[in-house]
Amino acid sequence: MRSLRTRLARRIPSLRRAEESPTIAEGSFARSAMRLIALLEALAKSEEGVSLAELSGTIGAPKSSLLGILRSMVAGGYMEHLHGLYRLGPRSFRLAADILAIRRFPNLVRPILQDLAAKSTETVFLVVLDDLAQRCSYADVIESANPVRYTVPTGTSRPLYSSAGGLMLLAYQDIGWVDAYLRNTRLEPLTPRTMTDPIQLRERLATIRREGFAISLGETIPGAAGLAAPIFNADGSVTAGLLIGTPLDRFEERMPELKRLLHEATTRVAGIPQAIVEEQTGRN
Repeated sequence: MRSLRTRLARRIPSLRRAEESPTIAEGSFARSAMRLIALLEALAKSEEGVSLAELSGTIGAPKSSLLGILRSMVAGGYMEHLHGLYRLGPRSFRLAADILAIRRFPNLVRPILQDLAAKSTETVFLVVLDDLAQRCSYADVIESANPVRYTVPTGTSRPLYSSAGGLMLLAYQDIGWVDAYLRNTRLEPLTPRTMTDPIQLRERLATIRREGFAISLGETIPGAAGLAAPIFNADGSVTAGLLIGTPLDRFEERMPELKRLLHEATTRVAGIPQAIVEEQTGRN
């Protein structure tokens, strides 16, 4: 019995270490993340550059702990190391410009959304790709004045495989992205009209790219229809688009007119991403 208690006593510390290891790892990760943020803040305040010793003193962290973070950031282009001094690198400035552009884009598009809503008399949306969740998100909404209308709150998201906005965004992603999405996503029927066959879905995506429009007829919400078109970024990629949402019976009567209005609106919006890029290039 005594030997058994001894063996158990010897095992308890090792069990405790195993239980504590995830917490220790999380604490280490959080500490490194906070040090990275502190490094970026310190370098953002200096045009001349900052030495490793100065960064260590400012942040209150050992030089050996900071050196690994700094080397990784230099290798990634987010920082530069010249003549013993660290500075922000070109990728940090590009990241800051992208963040500002994303925040400005909905405000720049809103007048076009308002005009499209007035001309179509239907609810219109600015839709964006939520790359992390792999869903279509409604970044802005202008509601129709019709007493019978289709609308959802700003910030609502929809599946890529069934909604008009989602299908449009999915159709314009790289083939590898689409392959991974279809491989990892359960295509569950949201209504009796939802397309859940991957082969048919791929054919549909090709049609959307060819025609420039995505149409959803009661596939996410019964009785609701959607018509979406892409907004091309300066590099030809697509991460956003415009969507007209309407009751199904009204959509079928007005589809040619709504396509024309949507095409006119996306043509107007197309110049905004390029203008932002040119403005950022001029400043850098």
